[in-house]
Amino acid sequence: MTFAAVAEVEQALAGEGYLADRGLATAVFLAATLEQPLLLEGEAGVGKTEVARALAQATGARLIRLQCHEGIDLHHAVYDWDYQRQLLAIRAAEAGAAARELFGREFLLRRPLLEALEADGQVVLLIDEVDRADDEFEAFLLEFLADFAVTIPELGTITAAHKPLVVLTSNRTRELHDALKRRCLYHWIDYPGREREAAIVRARLPGVPDAVVARVCAAVARLRGEELYKVPGVGETIVWARALLALGPEDDLDATLGAALKVREDVERVRERGVLQGA
Repeated sequence: MTFAAVAEVEQALAGEGYLADRGLATAVFLAATLEQPLLLEGEAGVGKTEVARALAQATGARLIRLQCHEGIDLHHAVYDWDYQRQLLAIRAAEAGAAARELFGREFLLRRPLLEALEADGQVVLLIDEVDRADDEFEAFLLEFLADFAVTIPELGTITAAHKPLVVLTSNRTRELHDALKRRCLYHWIDYPGREREAAIVRARLPGVPDAVVARVCAAVARLRGEELYKVPGVGETIVWARALLALGPEDDLDATLGAALKVREDVERVRERGVLQGA
């Protein structure tokens, strides 16, 4: 996967409704050109995951996603064996059927990382919320990203025929190890400014009235200035605009506050302080 210039990345992502700033477009360009993984960090809701999705759609690449979580291991991420089918094969052999290799590819269950290694054509591999995984899995990822290969004892070492473009995301619920960060290019995605966020809403909701866009983006900017448990992300801004379109552009913002805030204490705090009065 190659791009001729940073501007081409911006145009490709914009074509999928993702308006990347120059810094992000440059990071994606370098990741594709240098064939290095790209680590995207930022608060929840700033659009980290959407970068990989938009990139795959723009280039026609296959998107393969590994959602990280506490306790994730090789059986979730790389491969496992279909034990039920193996058991059926054993019973069939006992009944007189021809014996089959129980640890052959016929019984192999491919998980996202193995799928990415063996896929034909271009692949965008999204390793989402890597900060949720534990240290042991992070160490495995470091080895995987170094060689783009995995070893399955029964089958041997499997190496990628074509390196996937790897995008890792982190919400910084914990600090990642320096070794993993050094393996990657790095970019921090912040909340967009009001003008860029307005442009994003227009791109995602074609035909939305300017008055709705301005009203919602101004209200979100106020909310982000408050001390909240969960600050609304860009996705919430878009949903809020859709809510106003459904109810009426002049409807009370307070009545639709649940489109932007997802924590009871945040809703109560905003209402008690009159944050949206006059908005």
